[in-house]
Amino acid sequence: MKDLKGSQRKYLRGLAHNLNPAVFIGQKGVTQALIEEVDTALEATELIKVKFNDFKEKDQKNALIQAVAKATKSHVAGMIGHVAILYRQNQVVEKQKINLI
Repeated sequence: MKDLKGSQRKYLRGLAHNLNPAVFIGQKGVTQALIEEVDTALEATELIKVKFNDFKEKDQKNALIQAVAKATKSHVAGMIGHVAILYRQNQVVEKQKINLI
């Protein structure tokens, strides 16, 4: 899994602009159920938004989203305020919806 370039991150953030959050991280933080939900959402759409409900500190949010990204083998395309954008390319070529250059 190679890292995303800056231009690819910018492109993904643009695509995610109109999306609604698919997953909410509450006071329990990162749980197995949350990881499974993120994994399912990424499998279906490749690009999702994750919203933080109970975490206000930037360091906490960064640590949590990095843990989620590592557990789901996805990339963090960006984080704006209390919303993070995750991307994972589908392994099945026919199901790939986003073409990164």
